[in-house]
Amino acid sequence: MTDWTDPETFAQALEQVETKEKGNCFEDFEEGDVIEHDPGLTLTRFGNEAWMSQTLNHDPAYWRTDAAEARGFEEPPVHPDYLTAATLGITVEDLSEKGGYFLGRTDVRFPTAPVYTGTELHVESEVVNRATSSSRPAYGIVSWRTRGKDAETGDVLCSYERTNMIPRRDPIATDGSGAAAAEDGDDGPELPEEFIAPEGGYFEDFVAALETAADENAAVAYRHERGRTQDDVTVAALPLSTLNTAKQHHNVDVMSDSPSGDIVTYGDVTRSTALGHARSDEETWREVGFDDESFHTFVAVGDTVYAFTRVLSADEDASSDEAGTVRFQHIAFNQNDEPVYSGTRTAEIRKRPH
Repeated sequence: MTDWTDPETFAQALEQVETKEKGNCFEDFEEGDVIEHDPGLTLTRFGNEAWMSQTLNHDPAYWRTDAAEARGFEEPPVHPDYLTAATLGITVEDLSEKGGYFLGRTDVRFPTAPVYTGTELHVESEVVNRATSSSRPAYGIVSWRTRGKDAETGDVLCSYERTNMIPRRDPIATDGSGAAAAEDGDDGPELPEEFIAPEGGYFEDFVAALETAADENAAVAYRHERGRTQDDVTVAALPLSTLNTAKQHHNVDVMSDSPSGDIVTYGDVTRSTALGHARSDEETWREVGFDDESFHTFVAVGDTVYAFTRVLSADEDASSDEAGTVRFQHIAFNQNDEPVYSGTRTAEIRKRPH
């Protein structure tokens, strides 16, 4: 009788059996296809608080009933970062589990806000674009419009468009000419002569800083002191809490041959951590939306995520008289000062109490 657990026998069996692969290749996506993602996810208070605590998002309105009611919420709501990460996590098995690079995301919006714990999240994605990659013949580029809905009412809770490189079954022939050539005579970046930081975190502080910068060759830009070193919880546990099964976050064996040499942090953990750093230096009232999000390089266990903020504009118009609207650019960077994430964010910022 064959002993299947004999090391030599088992090694030979592994070489001969077929591997049941997970995920879809580039060729499986066609423009206009709508994918209903199964399973869904119930947004729990435990999941919400675990996400917020590990990414240093400590806004009391998402933790305490009294602070929530003062902000106009019935109870502590689901944090937009957790909602966004859960919406994307549910899609991974169908869209990007094969691997490939997360190229970016834009038009992140929350049409039904606030969202409360106990809501059952159902997610669908529509293929809005697919293209070949001349620089990486083993991959194609796919964009999806994803909508996270309340399973009971059908209301859209979170929506965005994201773009990934997706492995092809059959690489295409290419000359690799997609890489841009460096321009001659480039003398380097032109930066402002001065960088101005707001004196506080209220809306009026951002307005004052922008007015000062407008009279000089200056920008309102600053870095945040906090850093968060990535550990097993942020790299592996938080993705699993949103049903993100991508091998990049969980399979050390596969990732040992990748450029990172190890499993890497879920992009939404990197993003949320950087945003948490930024929010700790402002009086956030409510999140409005995010655009032009890009992920520049991987973040792995042991890397530290820091944040840099540039203030782009400030507007009096907001959903409440107690706040104004500010538009930011946030850049997350690592311990080597390398950008790892960037994106624009629109948020309502509390006005100074009178």
